[in-house]
Amino acid sequence: MLLEGKNVIITGASRGIGRGVATVFAKNGANIAFTYLSSATKAKSLENELACFGVKAKGYKSDASNFIAAQELSKSVIEDFGSIDVLVNNAGITKDGLLMRMTENDFNLVMQINMNSVFNMTKAVIKTMMKAKKGSIINMSSVVGVKGNAGQTNYSASKAGIIGFTKSTALELGSRNIRCNAIAPGFIETEMTESLEDDAINNWRNQIPLKRVGDPEDIANVSMFLASDLSSYITGQVINVCGGMLT
Repeated sequence: MLLEGKNVIITGASRGIGRGVATVFAKNGANIAFTYLSSATKAKSLENELACFGVKAKGYKSDASNFIAAQELSKSVIEDFGSIDVLVNNAGITKDGLLMRMTENDFNLVMQINMNSVFNMTKAVIKTMMKAKKGSIINMSSVVGVKGNAGQTNYSASKAGIIGFTKSTALELGSRNIRCNAIAPGFIETEMTESLEDDAINNWRNQIPLKRVGDPEDIANVSMFLASDLSSYITGQVINVCGGMLT
C-alpha cells in the first residue's frame, strides 16, 4: 500500500473533499488524524469508517484558523500517533458575492479560514517534520486561485495566496527534505455544490473538456500521489485537477 504506516493530518475532513481524501488514504494504509468543527456524531462515524481499513483514526475538534489551537492539535497528534508525516490543509469556506456588495467581514472571514489555517497548520507541523528530515505538505487551492472568478474575489484571493505560500514554503523547506505542493480542484461535486441548480451544473459540465464534473476521489487520488514516495522529487508545484478546464 502506498501510504502504509504514514501518519497524516487532514483538516476539515468530515465532509466533501476532506472526507474523500481521508477515505482513500486509509484504504492505502495511512493512519488518519482529522479535524472537524461542529458535528461530533459525523466525526465519530468517520473514525469508525476509517478504522474498518485496519488503520488508526481519530477526530479532533479544532479550528485550524486559530494559531494556538493549531499548535495544540499538533502536540496532541504527536502524543497519540508518534509522528506527523503528511499534512493536508483542506479546511475552507466560501462567502460568494459581487465585490460591490461584499462586506468587510465576508472578505476577512474567508481569508482567515482559508489562508490563515494553512499558515497555522504548516507552522504547527514543520518542527517535527524537520526533526524527522522528511514530510509532505499538501495545500488545497482552487482553479479560481489560478484564473479568478467573478463573484469570488475573497475566495479567489485566499486560494491564490495559498499558491504563493506553497511555493515559498517549498523553497524554504526543500533542503530539509520537506515537500510542499498545492492542488487546484476544478468543479468538484460536494455538499458545497448541492445548492446549485441543475442548469448551472450542466453549464459548468459543458465547459469542461472531459464533459463531467469531478468527485472527491479525483482529488484524493492526486493527494495520495503527493503524499507518497512516488512524488519524492516534486515540490513547489500546483496540480490542476479540473478535467481540462484550465490548460
